[in-house]
Amino acid sequence: MEVKKVSIIGLGLIGGSLAKALGERTEVSDILAVNPDMEPINQALRDGSITGGFTEMNEHVWSSDVIFICTPVNYALQYLDAMAGKLRPGCVVTDVCSTKEVIINHVNNMADPPCFIGGHPMAGTEKSGYAASFSHLFENAYYILTPCRTTTETAMDLISGLVRAIGGMPVILDASEHDRITGSISHVPHVIASALVNLVKAMDSPDGKMHMLAAGGFKDLTRIASSSPEMWEHIISSNRKQVKKILEAYIQILSTFVKSIDLQDSKAVYDFFESARNYRDSFPSTNKKGLIEPLYEITVDVVDKPGVIGEIATLLGNRHINIKNINVSNSREFEQGCLKIAFPDSESVNAAFELLSSTGYRVYKK
Repeated sequence: MEVKKVSIIGLGLIGGSLAKALGERTEVSDILAVNPDMEPINQALRDGSITGGFTEMNEHVWSSDVIFICTPVNYALQYLDAMAGKLRPGCVVTDVCSTKEVIINHVNNMADPPCFIGGHPMAGTEKSGYAASFSHLFENAYYILTPCRTTTETAMDLISGLVRAIGGMPVILDASEHDRITGSISHVPHVIASALVNLVKAMDSPDGKMHMLAAGGFKDLTRIASSSPEMWEHIISSNRKQVKKILEAYIQILSTFVKSIDLQDSKAVYDFFESARNYRDSFPSTNKKGLIEPLYEITVDVVDKPGVIGEIATLLGNRHINIKNINVSNSREFEQGCLKIAFPDSESVNAAFELLSSTGYRVYKK
């Protein structure tokens, strides 16, 4: 089946990035958007990412070849109900929600369900909204697809093909397995990061010394706590059973560690850290993206002297290596350099590393 017309419901980070990726990398000629707020639609029309936009679904949307629902899961269920029985024959509906079992069960229990495939691109940033979207968001990212009772082989081939076209790597999973995996490697880590930030906030002294000293590694460790509270409230609510079970297991690990401290069991404490180090070091070093967007950073060991930042920025700029951010780390107990430079992608990191190393700087990758 040839895809010529796609509708995207929800024009935020993921929806906007989908629109840009489909427009740049596929033969889709008609990209429509539905968003309750017109401002993202107007932005997308101005930059040419979409060909039309509406605040509500209508016959233009229902006649699409493919519809992407790019909203929190609670809203996605409402859109699915609203489009039931109205879509043209052959239209395939998919979503990008971070939990899958709730939405798959909903479709399976609909009286007149669409041809549906659950979707979850394992890509994103801490930023939200259309203004943060970009076309290469899905490059080298796993893109989970979860079938339901209305999924056909033709539909799965179609969506898998679109995923590959925008740079993603389709992986087919059962919905419950997806939610168990993402609960462990994404949902609970977001809870833990937010809990750590709230812990420091609660324990900080009136003069804010913790806040000041947390600007280094702690800020990197907890960066995912800057994600949208509304989005994460929806995610945790829709995956509450798995999240609760995983948190209980995590609490048990912490309780065991506290007992080791009480018993002054140095071997147990050592084994705790060694086991974590060995397992983490076994993760493959690839360009593939996971559920949590990686840091594209290097650190440079430099002497504090006038012009050193400008010198490095000029070197990178002359080679057309784009810098997202550059700053001096004042709290760097476990870091190997004082100058931190952030880039948009791994290719820029590698190019900057090679250039600065060959120029004589001591450079370290994350």
